[in-house]
Order: sequence, then C-alpha cells, then structure tokens
Amino acid sequence: MARSFLVFAIITFFTSTGNYAQDSTSVRISEGWEFLKGDLGGIWEAVRPAEKGSPEAVPVWETVSLPHSFNAEDAVDPDVNYYQGPGWYRTQLEIDNPFPGGRILLRFEGAGQKTEVYVYTTRVGEHVGGYDEWTVDITEAVEAFRKTADYGSRFEGRVPVAIRCDNSRDLEMIPSDMSDFNLYGGIYRYLNLVYAPEVSAENIFVRAETDVKGKLGKLDIRARFHDPLKVNEATVHIRLLDPSGKHIGKYEKKLEGLAGKVPLWETVVKKPELWSPGSPNLYTVEVEVETKGGTARYSEKAGFRHFEFVEKGPFRLNGERLLLRGTHRHEDHAGVANAMTDEQMREEMLLMKEMGINFIRLGHYQQSRTILNLCDSLGILVWEEIPWCRGGLGGDIYKEQARRMLTNMIEQHYNHPSVIIWGLGNENDWPGDFAEFDKAAIRGFMSELNDLSHTLDPSRKTAIRRCDFCKDIVDVYSPSIWAGWYRGIYTEYKQVSRKEFEKVNHFLHVEWGGDSHARRHSENPDKILGRITTGEGADERQGDASLYGGTARVSKDGDWSESYICNLIDWHLKEQETMPWLTGTAYWPFKDFSTPLRPENPVPYVNQKGVVERDFTKKEAFYVFQSYWTDIPMAHIYGHSWPVRWGDEGEQKMIKVYSNCDEAELFVNGKSRGIKKRNSRDFPAAGLRWMVVPEPGKNEVKVIARKGRQTVTDSVSFRYQTAKWKAPARMELTIEKEENDTVTVGVRVYDKDGIACLDARNFVRFSLTGDGKLLDNRGTSAGSRKVQLYNGRAVINVRKHGGRSVISVKAEGIPTAFLDLKGEAE
Repeated sequence: MARSFLVFAIITFFTSTGNYAQDSTSVRISEGWEFLKGDLGGIWEAVRPAEKGSPEAVPVWETVSLPHSFNAEDAVDPDVNYYQGPGWYRTQLEIDNPFPGGRILLRFEGAGQKTEVYVYTTRVGEHVGGYDEWTVDITEAVEAFRKTADYGSRFEGRVPVAIRCDNSRDLEMIPSDMSDFNLYGGIYRYLNLVYAPEVSAENIFVRAETDVKGKLGKLDIRARFHDPLKVNEATVHIRLLDPSGKHIGKYEKKLEGLAGKVPLWETVVKKPELWSPGSPNLYTVEVEVETKGGTARYSEKAGFRHFEFVEKGPFRLNGERLLLRGTHRHEDHAGVANAMTDEQMREEMLLMKEMGINFIRLGHYQQSRTILNLCDSLGILVWEEIPWCRGGLGGDIYKEQARRMLTNMIEQHYNHPSVIIWGLGNENDWPGDFAEFDKAAIRGFMSELNDLSHTLDPSRKTAIRRCDFCKDIVDVYSPSIWAGWYRGIYTEYKQVSRKEFEKVNHFLHVEWGGDSHARRHSENPDKILGRITTGEGADERQGDASLYGGTARVSKDGDWSESYICNLIDWHLKEQETMPWLTGTAYWPFKDFSTPLRPENPVPYVNQKGVVERDFTKKEAFYVFQSYWTDIPMAHIYGHSWPVRWGDEGEQKMIKVYSNCDEAELFVNGKSRGIKKRNSRDFPAAGLRWMVVPEPGKNEVKVIARKGRQTVTDSVSFRYQTAKWKAPARMELTIEKEENDTVTVGVRVYDKDGIACLDARNFVRFSLTGDGKLLDNRGTSAGSRKVQLYNGRAVINVRKHGGRSVISVKAEGIPTAFLDLKGEAE
C-alpha cells in the first residue's frame, strides 16, 4: 500500500462548523486513499501484507481522493443501471495527538448509505443514513494497535483505517429506491481527523431570537459534551462578536456535570443587526472548553431575525412582507455525482444568488455543512428536510432511522439563521415499497415526527410537500401544482394556487416548472397547449412522468424545448407579482440531476428540469428568473444556443429580450426596430419583444437596455433557413471547436436533398476508437454518448491525448457517419 499523508489545511484556531462542534486541531483526510468497488471476504483482506503483482494483491485497489462517490459516472451511463452495493476505502494515518490523554475522532460529514469503520481489524463504529454527520471515537483502537508488532514494523508507525460503505437496496431504509434521485454510495463528503482533549463539545447550540421590530435580541447558548472518561467538569469561556468583528460580550462558567444538553450562557443584545437576504449579518460566538487535559476551541455563527407565516396570508421577515423566491438543490454534479468539493458547492450557490433567489428547499435530505454556511453568508432562507420520500412506511427499524435523521438534522444545523423550516417528508402519498399502504399509520408517524421537531426546536416551522391526507398536521403545506407540465396549462397557475391556498392555514408552493432539453428551441412552443384538458387541476399524479400512455400532457407530448419552459416560467413569475397573499414558491430544481427513474429522457437518466445543466452551463431560463428577481441591470436576447431559425421568406418572427431594465432598443442587421418599455404584466418577456422579418442567411441582433443612467447590451447571431426539409436521411460530423487537446465534435442531420432537418429528435449514439477518450457520462446535452438531437444536431467533446482517433455516430434508420479527428471525413 502506498504511503499516505494527511493533507488539507489544519485548522489551528476557531472553526465555523454549522453546529456539529469541531475543535481546534481538525484535519481533512482527502489524499492517500485507495478504493475497491465491491466487497471483501473480510477485514483481513484490507490490511494483509501483499506485494504488488502477487496473487495476494488481488483484488486491485485504485487511488482516489475524498470526497468520492461510487457512482461518479455510472449514474448517467445510458447503458447500465447504476451500481448499488458495497465498496471499500483504506488508508494509513499518521496520528500525533497534541492533547495528553486526549481523544482521536473520525468525523464524517456524510457517507452513503450504510458505513462500517475499522482500525486495523477492529470494528470501531457503524452508521446507517447517507446524509447526516456522525463521529467515531477511535482512541482505544489506535492505542491497542500501537501495541502490536505490525505498528512499528509493517506499518512503520502509521495506523491502518478501512471503511466499508454500502448503498444496496433496502426497503427498511429511507429514502425509498422509488425516489426520483440516486441513492449514492461512498465517502462523498469530507472526512476529518479530529484531535480533542479529554473533554470536548459534541454540539454547541446557539439560539438567537428577536422581536418583530428587532429592538432586543436574546441569545441562549447550550452544549452537549463528549466525556467518555467521565471527567464531568470543565470551565467554559465565551466571547460574543458583532458582524464587524467587535467584541461585545464575554462570559466564564465552571461546569460541574456534563451530561445532557448543558446550559452555558443567556444574554441579551440591544438593537441587534438583523439577518436578512439583503443584509445577512452574522454574529460570532467563540467558545473555549478548558480542562486539565487541554483546551478545545470552537466558533459558531448566529443571526437575529424574526419570521412569520401569516395565517391565510404572506410571509414576513423582520416585520415586513418578503416574497420567497426560491429553487431546489440536489447534491449532484457532472463527473463526480454527489462528491462535490467546497469550491463546486460555492460556485453553485453563487450562481443561484446571481439568478436572484432568496430561498431554497434542500431536497430531499440533510445537505452539506458547506451549503448551510453559504446560505447563512449569502442570505438564502432554507427549508431542509429528512429523506422520508415515497414508498410508504416501514417497520420499527425504518421509523427509528427517520427519528434519528430528523434529530441529527435539527441538532447539527440548529444554529443556522438561514433555516426557517424543517421538512418531515416528500410525496408520502406515493405507495409501492410495502404490500400495505396504511394512511392512518403514515398520519400517526407524521404526527410523531412533527411533535419531535417542535420539541427539539420550537423556533422553526415544520412542512411537507404533497401528501394531502397529512396537510393538517404540519405548520406549512405545499400541494402538488405543476400547471403547464404534468397537468393543465400554465395560464391556470394563479387560479389553481388560490384554490389550494384556501385549503390550509399556511401555504407555500414548492416544486413547479418542467423539463427542457438544453440547446433545443422551437418556433411554436405553445402549440401543444391546444391538446391539453383544462379545469381539472394541475397536480402531478403517479405515472405522469412517464413518456408513454395516459391523457395528453405537456410532460409527455410537448417538445421539451427551452422556448416552452421560458414561456412557462415567464408566466409564473409575472403572476407571482400580482398575488399579495402568496408566501412564495420554489422552482424545481436549480440544476439538472441524475435519476434512475428516467432512462428514456433526451439525456438518459437525467431529470432535465434545471435552469442550468449538470455542469453549471446556463440554460435560457436562467435569464428569465434574473429579469424578475435581480436589481443589477441585465439584458439577454433569447436564443444564444439557437444557431439556426426557420420559417417562410418574409415571415415575421418574435425576438424576445429578458431584462430588468426600464426600456430596451433592438437592432437587427444594424437597423433599429424601436424602443420598448418594460411592463411585467405584458406577456411574454414583459413587453420586450419585437416582430421582425429575418433575412435568409445570417442575421445579427443586438439590444441596448437602459435602467436609469446605466446601460447594458447583448447580441446574438443566427442563420435563417427557409428551405423545407423531409425525413432525415444522412448525418454529418464536423469539428466545431478545438482547444488545447480537446475537440468539440458536432453531428447534424440532413434529408436526402442535403437540407438540415431542424426539428429532428432522433436519438444518436457517439463512439470512439483510437488514442482519445469521449468525455461522456456527464449527464449533459454535450456530455452523453447517447442523446436526443436538439434541432437536428448534437455535440460531444473528445480528449485526443495527443494521438489519432476516429469518432462515429449512429442512429436508427440513418447510415452511420465517421470523422477522423485529424480532419479527414469518410
């Protein structure tokens, strides 16, 4: 086994942790790991001596870094079911605890879905639940191993650690495998080696409250301690810093008795600086826990804010109405699955903020501490929920996991001022995992979870989405409303929402929108609406996501174009501005994500409802949200990824501009087409639309938009095709872009006369032979070897590795096409 090292920064002073207390000597163990996909015959196989190349070296381990997912690529591989089973990780730790008589801890920020931990051959801990944080104390096992001969000889003073993760299907676990997302396996969040004194804080709870007008803030600080040696006494020192870093209070207390949740300090802050999306002011609480064995140091953030869901009315924050403008997030990204780095998570949340959100639902499980910290600092209100999602209700083991995960989520994210709602479930009206679907039992357990949540945290609300027979139990309810996608048409949105609003005391609409195949556009996107039955509600029903059978619905019969989804979003957003009773909504979701339930989508195994692709590539819908939700001047001409438009010669075509500016002037081929004033009631594009007659061939379009004295511009070009096409007859591959060692290869479909088929939706499959590699299994429109055409074309990237390759593309009923990547077509 290769020698491994502890890397990443050692946190030498205060660490902001999101309430799972982490002390002053914490190391992220990211490098030096080996991984084996599959199972071992026993723990001895992970640690037994073996020379490379010998029979005993089998099975072969691969070198990986953490975070790491089993399913980084196979989750979106179009030809396989994603792997669900065991996998092993191993490393050797150099351990040097600076605290005499101190503790050695392994702190997992998340591992899926069942995990066992070994020090050498000793099993030191296990955990069930793929989304919460947990800790294993390995002190005694390390000391025992150090007494063996292997410690000083074969392992040269290092400690072998092996971890088994398992995401096998299990009906007695949450979430259900019927859920519309992957249940990933692996150590997919960061793993920390923590050195602690004999007494340390396991959790620090900071409750910050204020009155409606923010005149007086109350701070209540408590802690739960890790005291395995029963020292049972310590001295705590606490300092309070305001958002500018100024010390405004301190306290010292000697504790005699460390069991349970121990009160530390209650204090008041006069006229606190309030936390809000516009001013996310954060106070800092520094805590030192001192014993004879050393001092552990912690830092927690807190924010003072007052929120209220007005009965039969809107949402108020700090006494003023705030329309919640939200979206959703799954832990999922191209090339890594759920094993996202801090940098990737930060990029994602900054993109959401750039789009204009002030609210997010974290679906459908507890998410990374990094995300919650970013929500605090960026000013994003949070609904976070446990993964009781679909399938029904299991037995005692099932229910105990749900209770434990709810407790962990609340206690570990208790301090975050961004959190306003604890979610208890999602689509719990969806049967299938068990022979019996007992609504009364589900109601009973939902009530139990609701009571548990309020006991653990009386300051937040509870909520569920889509389980009408439990809607009276929780504080806030979201019904299923998918106007214009699964049922109905999007112009029914306000009417349906008002009807559902009247049924509950506190209404919040989470999950709306629809799928869009990135880079696909339409000249007549709303044509499908004439076939849809109206007046029967807009709820999603079991089977509606299927692409086959049932009544006409946009989700099955629509064109899945960006053009249609932009119209749907545009209508929803302009209506939300005229609903004074509305608490808010959350679009589902921000980013496309993988799911085992959608193998036949245009990008196989991908839910394509995001406003950005799985690799952060923005779709056109991103700019529709910006035009309603942001203040910094922006203007975006629809169709940046629409290279060819079509129609008759002399036919008028609509050009839309999404902008938050007061007015905009459009230029087509250098000629002004007039100035339009923005009016959010004027659908589509808030009145910023022009009917123009494109010239056959190339057209250049530019907009100049003005907001006060500020001016912004945008431009696009497109080719206008008037020739009519017949059925697809041939394909042609070309190199569209070449950058360093990577080439973008595009395929276009033509009829027998060589006319581009701009509405072709054939599935095509790319293959490669030679020295290069297809950059596929990304789950994006440009990163899947099997993909449905968008406007008769598709692209994929190839890394040449400095050599020669031949790429091919095939489609049913059309001759296969080839391209030598040195440029010679065959």
